[in-house]
Amino acid sequence: MAGKNYNAEDIKILEGLDAVRLRPGMYIGSTGVKGLHHILWEIVDNAIDEASNGFASRIEVKLYKDGSASVEDNGRGIPTDIHPKTGVSGVEVVFTQLHAGGKFDEHNYSFSGGLHGVGASVTNALSEWLEVTVFRKTVYKMSFHSYLDEKTGKYASGVPNEHLRDTGEKTQKTGTLVRFKPDKAVFENISFNFETVSKRLKELAFLNKGLEINLVDERVAEGKNPIVVNYKYEGGLHDFAMYLNDGKSTLYDKPIGYKTEKDGILIEFVMQHTGDFTESLFSFVNNIPTPEGGFHETGFRSGLTKCLNDVARSAGFLKDKDANLMGEDFREGLTAILSVKMKNVQFEGQTKTKLGNPEARAPVETATIEGLSLLYKDPANKTVFEEIVKKAQSAARVRLAARQAKEVARAKNSIDNLTLVGKLAACTGKKPELNELFIVEGDSAGGTAKQARVRQYQSILPLRGKPLNVEKKRIDQVLANEEIRTIISALGAGIGSDFNLDNLNYHKVIILSDADQDGMHIRCILLTFFFRYMRELVYNGHVYIGMPPLYKVYKKDVVEYAYDDAQLQEKIEKVGKGYQLQRYKGLGEMSAEQLWETTMDPAARNLIQVTIEDAAEAEQMVTALMGDRVEARKEFLAQNANFNKVDTFMDKVNI
Repeated sequence: MAGKNYNAEDIKILEGLDAVRLRPGMYIGSTGVKGLHHILWEIVDNAIDEASNGFASRIEVKLYKDGSASVEDNGRGIPTDIHPKTGVSGVEVVFTQLHAGGKFDEHNYSFSGGLHGVGASVTNALSEWLEVTVFRKTVYKMSFHSYLDEKTGKYASGVPNEHLRDTGEKTQKTGTLVRFKPDKAVFENISFNFETVSKRLKELAFLNKGLEINLVDERVAEGKNPIVVNYKYEGGLHDFAMYLNDGKSTLYDKPIGYKTEKDGILIEFVMQHTGDFTESLFSFVNNIPTPEGGFHETGFRSGLTKCLNDVARSAGFLKDKDANLMGEDFREGLTAILSVKMKNVQFEGQTKTKLGNPEARAPVETATIEGLSLLYKDPANKTVFEEIVKKAQSAARVRLAARQAKEVARAKNSIDNLTLVGKLAACTGKKPELNELFIVEGDSAGGTAKQARVRQYQSILPLRGKPLNVEKKRIDQVLANEEIRTIISALGAGIGSDFNLDNLNYHKVIILSDADQDGMHIRCILLTFFFRYMRELVYNGHVYIGMPPLYKVYKKDVVEYAYDDAQLQEKIEKVGKGYQLQRYKGLGEMSAEQLWETTMDPAARNLIQVTIEDAAEAEQMVTALMGDRVEARKEFLAQNANFNKVDTFMDKVNI
């Protein structure tokens, strides 16, 4: 097997660690929750790369009470011999040199998900301490720490406590164990979120058929057993599709799929149609999610359309040899997972989650046509393809009937503009990147918001009723809803396959609803609409939740606002004895001045930015919360709902 003799000379060095502490955001995105988990993913990705390339079968992640985390794999182990260029061990090179790793040639790793090979060193640089144990017939150990140099006033990052040492302990194990503690001097919070970690590890287990991944959380009360979860899916992507479609009505019992290699690219896809009306395609490159798509998705969609049109003609559903159904017809209700593994990956897009390799398109298209053609030739799949084509024909009829409705939904259409008359209080600013749209619950709150706003850059769109819950609705039904149509018109970027982020009128879309059950429901409905029909809006960070206060605590000229029950006591103590308390039941109870200073003033307001780290889990959540299955919704609410906590829903989509 290529790469069997994995030694220090295989490790390539590009540059050192100097810049990581100075500008951590350049390497991990942020120093918030997302960045904290990023340094864990870097170590996890290294272990996954061992598994993806056939060298490891088991990975264990542990979360400890002291705030540290560890990742252990049973792969080959990081090279322990001396690197010919640096004169130190391969382990020391990997953890102290940026862009150092065994992934910069094709000898040791055919495919790598590690982000450009920077992972281990960046994690080390941003940790209070890090310990490495390598199992290679003998047990090797090395540790690092970061500290403030009192002489220079600068941080020394990821400094070795010693060179790699041979403990003399013999072992039959192979692999690497890395344990590290994120540095509280770098991160806003150093507590790993169990759900976030668990969901990503589950996804990785789906993507790597047969790989066993264990998660152990030791952060439990004294006397309690650690929380242990195990993920191992012998069905791989087929199991993934069934998981995603759990609770949905499917057109055929089992997902269909295909796996092959074309032009040096490993390609696998699995698909299953449901009774839903939107497409759910989840793509991955070297185990990394690509929610913004790319050339691999383009190839898959093109191959799907070409092959299924041929199937429709062959089966007699299309009488005219030149007639074709559109790709969107075949993708209505489609749940599909596309996984490609390739060399020299180039990620693009605003969030670096779009595949930019043009050479991926043709092989994926060829593989899709080849795979579906072979599946169609199997007599056992005859009814499967018949159901797919029948649903596509039904979708085509609705598409043609909805064409006029779609025209209405386009912002440049004159009818579109008429729907906004008397509703949208538009701002005067012409720069979308500066403009904000507040979607406000009710005319009363809308009137107050209009008085409170800064007209130059803040627009107000009051909702005069609850928008349609778009889950389980066809596009023509969605476009028939006046409130939804008004939102589409105001944003100006289209809907569904016509959505174009370049035409967006507002770079901040702020949902402003009451902090009660009705307000929460409206928030859920709007987020579901954006997720289903304007997903790029969410992926690119344009959707926000406004956070109005729940309480006003005041005495004479002293006024404090509390945004949740936990904060209330703090504000009461701050105002002191003799305080008065007002509980806001809705935004309409606030004066324009109060609404401005608590919720709309950019200098003082609290906004939650809605982002989706895990689209597959978001898909599951939206289905459970907004779909038809009452039992699934009850179970979700029992586990998660707290209507006194205004960010319950957003927590579940990783804000």
